Amino acid sequence: MTGILLVDKPEETTSAGVIRALKPRLRGTKVGHLGTLDPFASGLLPLCLGEATKVARYLLLEDKGYAGTIRLGTATDTLDRTGTVTESADVPPLTQGGVDAVAVQFTGRQRQVPPMYSALKRDGVPLYQLARRGVEVERAPRDIEIGCLALTLSAPAEIDFVVECSKGTYVRVLAAEIGRALGSVAHLARLRRTRVGAFRIDDATPLGDLLACPPDSALPLVPVREALGGYAAFEAPSPDSLVRLSRGQQDPLARLPTPRQSGETALLLDGAGNVAAIIEAAGVRPAWRLVRLLAAGR
Repeated sequence: MTGILLVDKPEETTSAGVIRALKPRLRGTKVGHLGTLDPFASGLLPLCLGEATKVARYLLLEDKGYAGTIRLGTATDTLDRTGTVTESADVPPLTQGGVDAVAVQFTGRQRQVPPMYSALKRDGVPLYQLARRGVEVERAPRDIEIGCLALTLSAPAEIDFVVECSKGTYVRVLAAEIGRALGSVAHLARLRRTRVGAFRIDDATPLGDLLACPPDSALPLVPVREALGGYAAFEAPSPDSLVRLSRGQQDPLARLPTPRQSGETALLLDGAGNVAAIIEAAGVRPAWRLVRLLAAGR
């Protein structure tokens, strides 16, 4: 069983809980998810199954899309609705024009300080564990990009949003920063992930529907080739190329088209057109090298 399973995660279920719930259906298949969703959040959770776990790092680089609601007037320690209120402030009269102006301020490249309630680690300890002990440590700001941000004033103290952002963006931090920019404080009241790269929520299956299917029914998997469709793909130079690569012999890759630049990634296909390997270009005079081999027929 190999491919990417697009799950619509319900609220109040952890990402790990989704995997546990599906475990009987997966029959021992190796599985990993593409980016944790907080328990209170819902939406798209792509699961890499079988040989697809070997390409997860490439899918994790993709931009993401979210929709949700920001609640003004209260801030929490977790920056979302699950936390303890740490601050309250009046909400000034707002107009849609003023909200639109703030959206422009937060669009584009910027630096963002990760929250304490996150899975990032300090000396091997997740920050959220330190936060629960009342310990706060300095966090280095990270470069992020907000490609598109739309804010809609839906109530005097609530703003609905749609955002497209780069990997590593914390929407909870964005919500808190928007609250400050509007002259108040805020937390994230609702969050739904709508996109991960080319994967869209409209193509996902609700977890409940997957669990209700007969145990022997086929899962709706996205093939690895389709998932990595943005990368260049080359047919293996000869029938024995993949065997030679599996033995550590890199010479078959010298017969492929020359890489355009160092760091370039491409797919190597078997005779049936399935992804058999991931290759990358390295060196001052870039040359292909094997990074991952996938089992035949994937």
